[in-house]
Amino acid sequence: MTALTRPLPGPAAPPAPTTRVPWQAKFLALSVIWGSSFLFMKVGLRSLAPLQISGFRILSGALVLTVLLLVTRGRLPRERHTWAHLFVSAFFLCTLPFSLFALGEERVSSALAGIGNATTPIATVLFALLLLPSDRMALGKVLGVLSGFVGVLVIMQPWQAAGRPDLVGFGMTLVAGASYGIGWTYNRRFLAKADLGGLAQPTAQLLIASGQMVVVLLVWWLANRGHVAAPWSLHSSPSAALGPLLAVTGLGVVGTGIAYSFHFDVVRAAGPTVGSTVTYLIPVVSVALGVLLLHERLQWPQALGAAIVLSAAVLIQRPVRKPPVTAAT
Repeated sequence: MTALTRPLPGPAAPPAPTTRVPWQAKFLALSVIWGSSFLFMKVGLRSLAPLQISGFRILSGALVLTVLLLVTRGRLPRERHTWAHLFVSAFFLCTLPFSLFALGEERVSSALAGIGNATTPIATVLFALLLLPSDRMALGKVLGVLSGFVGVLVIMQPWQAAGRPDLVGFGMTLVAGASYGIGWTYNRRFLAKADLGGLAQPTAQLLIASGQMVVVLLVWWLANRGHVAAPWSLHSSPSAALGPLLAVTGLGVVGTGIAYSFHFDVVRAAGPTVGSTVTYLIPVVSVALGVLLLHERLQWPQALGAAIVLSAAVLIQRPVRKPPVTAAT
């Protein structure tokens, strides 16, 4: 998972608490934490349903951020219209992508799911054109978007029926990655002046997403209560569920709660451009862990398509060079 962030102009944010950990260390930690989240989801699926994984992830992450917010004496937003916009952004940044990634990993490998996450910058550019009229599509971004689509097609291998990834599962991961692009663009459009600094906004988003997931889990349970005793029931023995439960706990506490706080520290220290480049490392980590620990394998079209998608993401996020201003004579 990635948090593609841009600076949010608004009221002066309270000073960030000093830390002895350099931002470079937190940046590397983020790439490992978010890259390994796909491994944790795959392990969690051994005993939990996909929506149980996303629900527990969001609830535990919200608990961690709430505690951190209280410790740092932060405060949540108070305006009703801000909470209304946060409801939308929480859906696209938490509820929908977390659920779709877990659902997708029932059908595709964790390595391929991590590659799907790399489409976030491509989706961000496209949705910015719709929601942010002031944004312009530079030539480099056009080439990046087109290259990204080519990479996705190479991964999906529509020219052959055998050996290609499950199209429904991989499609879910693509929609999940695109959901981040919608959410962050929506934040820029409607919440730019509502940022309170610190952990207020991500905490509020996860609290709202927790409420959304409770509703989703209840609906899921009611639809499956013929063979699911309760929303928290496992589909394995308690002894076999220990590893999956630990994996999902780490996914929520570390991969969602602590990682959010790390990312905000990186953005404050190094800027949003550097902070967003963690997107490039997440698929690398997810593929490496999937191959080394889960013995997953990528066929050559998937590896080639992944390289094309990552190259497109780098091309899209390159800063646009402004023409030099010629002084009047």
